[in-house]
Amino acid sequence: MNANSNPEPSTDQRHHVRSLLMRESLLDKQVMSSTETPVVRMLPDCHVVKVGGRSILDGGRETTYPLVEALGAALATHKLIIGTGGGVRSRHVFSIGIDLGLPVGVLAQLAIADALGNAHMLGTLLAPYGVVAIPPEIFGHLLPLFVQAAPGVIFNGDPPFSLWEHPAGMGRIPTHRSDAGAYLLAECFGCATVTLVKDVDGLYDRDPKQFPDAQFIDEITVDDLRERNLPTLPFDRALLDLISHARLVTRVQIINGLAPDRLERALRGEHVGTIIRKDAAS
Repeated sequence: MNANSNPEPSTDQRHHVRSLLMRESLLDKQVMSSTETPVVRMLPDCHVVKVGGRSILDGGRETTYPLVEALGAALATHKLIIGTGGGVRSRHVFSIGIDLGLPVGVLAQLAIADALGNAHMLGTLLAPYGVVAIPPEIFGHLLPLFVQAAPGVIFNGDPPFSLWEHPAGMGRIPTHRSDAGAYLLAECFGCATVTLVKDVDGLYDRDPKQFPDAQFIDEITVDDLRERNLPTLPFDRALLDLISHARLVTRVQIINGLAPDRLERALRGEHVGTIIRKDAAS
């Protein structure tokens, strides 16, 4: 350095933002546990209702119209966020995609399109009640605005993981489908309830459509359900993992949409199907 040059300033003039995680590894378990704090409920007065594609919408007028009337009546007193599944069309697309060797992420992207079609159809039937179908690209960002402006909104239940869908633990069918997507939405926004509308009264120890003597399970915790290791479930199996890590929505209820009068009662908190809890205290 030239002896006549000005020396570097000795004081560090850089501005440091002090924060909890400033110098910490986000992979450290102790650091991760320290981030456990209360979570804000963005839409605590809204109810998420997932309508089954195969169980309700694929049945056409006979199974769909009575539920539409029940949803319309519920909208008079409840704010509803209604999700739909893809039903038979998604299963057909999965079959073709698997035969072609398509990866899980592509199958997940295709399933979104089928669920969106059902959302448009159900949204059309619910339009007279003021229900708004929000385009997927802006759904999450503008959901609070639309909920304030309309009694209910409708969306395709499949989560937008798309090409980033998690590898399936067994087979190649996407793990996170419309039940999981509807639940994730409710957990994120801190909604009041999650109701899964199917074509069975709730959860059984075996498929009641194949085994008439199947035993009904009216209430169960996630751990107990895992321990029973049932051969089939009327909802996405990934839902068990999601509920077990929940912060806000720690229970869901499965009800029979073929008995649509149960919907209003479920929204009021009545036990009219099968309740799955995070734990005994939830």
